[in-house]
Amino acid sequence: MGNFGITEIILVILVIVLLFGGRKIPELMKGIGQGMKEFKKASKVEDDPEKTKTGSSENKGE
Repeated sequence: MGNFGITEIILVILVIVLLFGGRKIPELMKGIGQGMKEFKKASKVEDDPEKTKTGSSENKGE
């Protein structure tokens, strides 16, 4: 089920271009990239308790 050939990949790309148009694709990719960056940032903060403590004390000063 996970074996995609070049034909299938090209077909998926063509469908995406037809649905969203060429101008919207860069905007969509930018939004996805920003979302992934925020997700990684949030998961790193939860992994390190020292950064969480530092971050909360910095926010109190604002």
